[in-house]
Amino acid sequence: MNQRERRSSGPQAAAQRRRAAAALIAACVVSAQAATFRWSSQGDYLSADPHAQNEGINNLINDEVFERLTTRDKQLRIIPSLATSWEMAGPKLWRFHLRHGVTFHDGTPFTADDVVFSIRRAQGEGSNFKVFARPLGTPRKVDDYTVELATPQPAPPAVLLENVNAVFIVSRAWCEKHDSVAPQDLRIGKETYASQHANGTGPYLLVKREAEVATTLERNPHWWGIAEHRFEGNVDRIVYRPIKSDATRLAALVSGDIDLMLDPPPQDIARLAADPRLAIVEGPENRVIYLVMDEASAELKYSNVKGRNPFQDLRVRRAIYAAIDTEAIRRQVMRGEARPTGSMIPAPDSAFPDLEPRLLPYDPARARQLLAEAGYPHGFEIGFDCPNNRYVNDERVCIAITGMLAKVGITAHLDAMPRAKFFRKVDLFDSSFHLLGWGGGAVDPGGTLTPVMHGRDGRGRGDFNTGRYDDPELNRLIEAVEVETDTAKRRAMMHQAFARIRDQVLVIPLHRQVIPWAVRSNVHVVHRPDNVLESIWIRID
Repeated sequence: MNQRERRSSGPQAAAQRRRAAAALIAACVVSAQAATFRWSSQGDYLSADPHAQNEGINNLINDEVFERLTTRDKQLRIIPSLATSWEMAGPKLWRFHLRHGVTFHDGTPFTADDVVFSIRRAQGEGSNFKVFARPLGTPRKVDDYTVELATPQPAPPAVLLENVNAVFIVSRAWCEKHDSVAPQDLRIGKETYASQHANGTGPYLLVKREAEVATTLERNPHWWGIAEHRFEGNVDRIVYRPIKSDATRLAALVSGDIDLMLDPPPQDIARLAADPRLAIVEGPENRVIYLVMDEASAELKYSNVKGRNPFQDLRVRRAIYAAIDTEAIRRQVMRGEARPTGSMIPAPDSAFPDLEPRLLPYDPARARQLLAEAGYPHGFEIGFDCPNNRYVNDERVCIAITGMLAKVGITAHLDAMPRAKFFRKVDLFDSSFHLLGWGGGAVDPGGTLTPVMHGRDGRGRGDFNTGRYDDPELNRLIEAVEVETDTAKRRAMMHQAFARIRDQVLVIPLHRQVIPWAVRSNVHVVHRPDNVLESIWIRID
């Protein structure tokens, strides 16, 4: 073998050759079929720090830049990503085998050190993901490509993998270099280096983030997924533009200034579907829209009731429930693009049929009677917070609810605001009454119980319980669900828990959203029930 034919050997050299081959493949694909994908929604990208905010648009954009140990396929099944395989090594011990040859966008190799650091970072106090990260327990490096998780208690495999699938992996070296060891705390609102810049392992690189203007991403030619043919589309550049006005977003889509509108107004769906230049791609989303009441404060901050909290009275909570006509919201506000429910389970396929019907029918007379029995014959006033650019028709839904409550004597002073301000407000418990949504990729009902319905314990449970209700019996049931590995027993416990949530009216579920996307007719996308837009699957003709 002469010098020119000689090739270096060993794992590092092999990894370099794989990266070079992947880069060559990517360059050929880009040069032949490269396309720019431009899309829009109501709200802005809040932070490039992947542990700062667990919110739809934010996660959706960070999904392009960062990766997790696992990911989801087109049917929402969990499959390998930065981990190639995993197994239980003991009742409270899981072992993950990491992918070789992966690099971060700055060229730094991905190793077990980054996984251990990322899990610990996501477990930190400022993280919005600690409810998922803390049950993973203590991460430990076995070698450069093996990590063990010593969990504090036995965990059903489905639960552990859902929690693993919630934690983005970041570069330890990059975070240490840029004073970003701790996540950005959005409750404070202070920008950090990590909130403006990003260094992931994902298929796209963050090129520029301009708040309230645009976020630009470009294809990562060194992404490990290219060699495994995970790049099915031809998008090499992504431009996301937040456009608050429905009319302006529609005009941009029709004119060709954007290729996809994530949240077209339901009242315009039929008109858009009739336009040959456009197409509507839709399906039900695994997300429940619901109302939250401050049930913890001795006196509500935003109410004319002094010396007591009306929401601590079950009769008042039932009165509000009976005052809301979810069928009218479905028909008139959502134009049929919603499915009323009495359950807090986001995925209908995992729901309990007997808990699906509404607990109480729409009955204003009964609502007024319940209010009188509770000592509020003339009703009361309450502040009502609502996002105006997060959920489908969120502000219109809140306006309709305001009118319905007025008919039973409750004057709700509606304050509709952009989602960045809204989430900061509710995270600080600066709200007496608000509208919220919960859901996403997880189909297991337990994915709602621990983060949303458990009392806040300061260790992650109840981190998204913004009403701060604390029911000891419900907490006991949820904690039993967390460790029960017998499928039938666990499901029976979950049924008990959701029945108690329903009977006690701890929250008021309204409906599950039906999510339509409006796209240019030459744009081909995959629509999943988690409402995640995967750019690696997008093809533009």
